[in-house]
Amino acid sequence: MSDSPDRLELYADYVCPFCYLGTRSLEQYREDRDEPLVIDWRPFDLRSGKRNPDGSIDHEADDGKDEQYFEQAKQNVRRLQDEYGVEMAQILATEVDSLPAQQASWYVKQEYPEQWAAFDEAIYEALWKDERDIGDIDVLADLAEDVDLPVAEIESAIDDDGLRTELEDRFQAAQRRGITGVPTFIYDEHVARGAVPPAQLERLVDGAEQGAQR
Repeated sequence: MSDSPDRLELYADYVCPFCYLGTRSLEQYREDRDEPLVIDWRPFDLRSGKRNPDGSIDHEADDGKDEQYFEQAKQNVRRLQDEYGVEMAQILATEVDSLPAQQASWYVKQEYPEQWAAFDEAIYEALWKDERDIGDIDVLADLAEDVDLPVAEIESAIDDDGLRTELEDRFQAAQRRGITGVPTFIYDEHVARGAVPPAQLERLVDGAEQGAQR
């Protein structure tokens, strides 16, 4: 048996309210879990189909999401807020671009892995609890400073074209793997999609472990 901790892959995009809710469910599961569980964050861009060549978002592009879609999404977010006991200052963040935040987060994950979880949490809370624009480099610099990351490095990472290309490659790799929406949780090739409850995450991980032991 391996002595290394269990590892759960999580595909997510900061502007997805269900990703925020999914991380709250995941936190509840991890609190009740006896053994450590490493979270391997994998970036995903929900707005990839609406991006211009320069990376900006074309908000007029038709992505098939109409008023009925967004109203249903709001209802689902409110239901899960109640179910998981999560307070949110806003329900949707359709005008916010998460790419700068994802680029900063990806840099931190590579260069400062011990501080990544705190930075990840700070980004989510800034958007969903404090209604701050995580597409703003000044906001991200503040968050980096709050978790003792080198601000100048984070600002440079956000403007790094090579890092953006690397991130875009990751987005494409996710699509090739069959990831079409977020959050998506993967444990030992077993998959759970959406902001699933803690009990389902427990079945995902523990069920896969029990199957492997047979």
